[in-house]
This record gives sequence, C-alpha cells and structure tokens, in this order.
Amino acid sequence: MIRIRGGRTLVTAVALGVGLVGGGALGLAVQGRPLAHRQPTPAAGAGSSRPSPSPSPSPAPVRLVTPDTLLAWTPGGLPPGLGAGVKKIAGVDHAVAVVSGTAWMTRSLAADGTPVDRPPSGLAIPIEVAGADLADYEPFLSPADRTLLPALDRGEALLGASSAALRHLGPGASLLFGSIKLHVAGVVADAAIGAHELFVSRATAGRLKVRTERYLLIDPGSGASRKKITSGIRALLPPGGLLRVRGPGETPFFRQGDAVLSPIRLKELFGEFAARPIAGGFLRIDPAWVATHIVTASVPILGHVQCNRALIPQLRGALADVEREGLAHLIDPAAYAGCYSGRFVNRNPEAGISHHAWGAAVDINVTTNAYGHTPHQDPRVVAIFERWGFTWGGEWLVPDGMHFEFVRFASGG
Repeated sequence: MIRIRGGRTLVTAVALGVGLVGGGALGLAVQGRPLAHRQPTPAAGAGSSRPSPSPSPSPAPVRLVTPDTLLAWTPGGLPPGLGAGVKKIAGVDHAVAVVSGTAWMTRSLAADGTPVDRPPSGLAIPIEVAGADLADYEPFLSPADRTLLPALDRGEALLGASSAALRHLGPGASLLFGSIKLHVAGVVADAAIGAHELFVSRATAGRLKVRTERYLLIDPGSGASRKKITSGIRALLPPGGLLRVRGPGETPFFRQGDAVLSPIRLKELFGEFAARPIAGGFLRIDPAWVATHIVTASVPILGHVQCNRALIPQLRGALADVEREGLAHLIDPAAYAGCYSGRFVNRNPEAGISHHAWGAAVDINVTTNAYGHTPHQDPRVVAIFERWGFTWGGEWLVPDGMHFEFVRFASGG
C-alpha cells in the first residue's frame, strides 16, 4: 500500500517490487531467466477442466547481492556511445542507458474508459517519461517487476506509484499523447523507474519523441572497484566533460539531476498544470492554475515576489533569518531575478521544464552569480537557505550560484 495525500491509501493491482533500498540500490534480488528466454504464462482458466493436484516445483533460488548499483550522468545528456563503452569497462557486469524527457498528455482514461485527465483546449499535461532497452534494464528490476516487461515490449507502459496516485489511475488505464494511446500494464515503486512518471520501452519512448540518453545504471561485478569504474567512464568522456557518479544511499533516486526534486514530487507539492510550449523556450500555462497557485506576496529584503503560495512561508522565513542575523546587505534586491517563470530550463525545450514554472525557486544576486561561473554567495546566506529547505545551485555539477530551489519543508529552527 502507498500512503498518499489526505490520508487516503492507494492499493495497486500489482506487486510493488523494491527497486532501490536506502535511496539507491537496484537489483537486490537476482532470480529468473533473461527476458528474451522467458516463456509466456498460461492464461488463468485455460483448458476444459482443472488439472489434478501435483507437487509444486521448487522455487527458483534467490541470490541476495550487495546493493552496489551505480548511477552515472552528465549534464545535458550522455555523449553518444557512452553506454556501449561503459559496458566494456572491466568490472562492469551490466549497464543500461535510460532516455527521458517530456511528453505532452492530451487525455487519460480509467480502465473502464471513463475520462480522468481532460486538460483545457489547446493545452496538455507535461509528463516526464523514461525508457530503456528492456533486456538491458531487466537486471535492475526486482523479480516481481520483471514480469511486466513483456507488456512494455508490446508497447504498453508502467506508472510510478506517485504518478498513479496523482492521476487516480491503475492497471488497464490509458494515457493519450495526441494520436498515441498507451495502455498501463502496471504500477511500480517510484524507485524502480528513477522517480519518473511513466516508463516505457525505448521504442515507445521514441514514438513520444523522447530520445535523449540522460543517465546510466551500472551493475559492478563482484569485487569491482568503484574508483576504477568511474575512472573508466571519465576516460570515455570528451575533454572537459563533467560526470556525476552516485552509489547506494547517496541520492534519493537514481536519475539525472539528482540534487533537485523530480517533476512528480513537484506536482504533488506545488500542483500540476496544463500548458503548451511557445516561442523562445517559454510555456503558456493554464491561467486557472496560475490564479490558484501563484501569488504576489511581500517578503523581507526583496519586497514583493511572485511565487507559488506554498513556497512563500519558507522564503519569508529564510529571508527573515538573513535579516535577523544582520546579513541583509549580502542580498541585493536590484539583483533579484524572480521566482515564477513559465519556461523550460535555460529556455531549451530539450532540457525539461524549469522548476521556476512551479514558482518553487528564486534567483538572487544574479549579477555576481552567473550560470556556469564560480558562485559568490556568502556561505552564511547559503546556510540559512539550506536550513529552510532550499538547495543551492552553486553546489551543482554545473554551478548556478544565483539559484535557490525548494527540496524539503523545514521549520527554520
């Protein structure tokens, strides 16, 4: 059972296989045969009579393994051929490249055909979709979740548990992306699919125009050195290429850009909107959503800001503490660049939707903290914002020193 907002409980119709433990370990149990050799399961009730009872065969042995799966990602997507190269590194047993991106859902239907999601005319709901070669992804799934892979091979899809709860959908439902209709084969734990909303085969992802390889999942062999594997990956990158490698317990979910919340979590906390891309890398967001979620409020130091109403208490608290500790002079109100902005990251539609579109981030002291350059925020200001539940972009792989973004609720104490 998955606990969701309002104290309600979602009971899925499939086993929720645990893909990660402690924020990172995929493939904790290894059993069964590869996908390519799996035989179809006979349909329930097949045949004219019930067979005579017979002893059950011994279950396939389950081999518990050390949770040592690694995540590797590079900003803006993986260089071409990196996944194939990593598979050849000594000490790597398995590796899979995962594609992800935004697909625009125009409608959804419950299993009985009842319409559920119906965005306003001319708008669609952005859904974060991930996909992979299924045979390569299989070793990183629990045995229960592997049973759903043949359905993905037929063009169906999996919902993450949080996505299913938000959508009020389950197995048998359908999601429409224009003329493309995807049936939901099952619901899996968010961790099993990198906290994406929807998981499909790589071929189906391509139909949705999701083709950018974002990250790698790597299964090291017994006794393999993480340091040597990381060095091997770096050797495959172009000169100056940036790389982030995470291990079990080092990140909440194995996915790209793991320092920030996933879109599904932002939707849960700050609301889901319908929108459509417009010129210049911006979005036209449903005015009704904006009216409900985006407010103009007065906060210390900066004056009036336009943010998501759920962010205002934390932003106000952080800035009040900055002021209380005599540090207000370290934030220049004239160098504040806003909070809510309906756009893609860096105004690039291929880069995903900016978290500014939810009004969940602020940019301050922009003149001395340009994107991609050495940041110059005072560490005391950074510490206060982090205490109030913000992550600071100056610590990211590509530094964004002006940027403070919500990651958790905090009391400020």
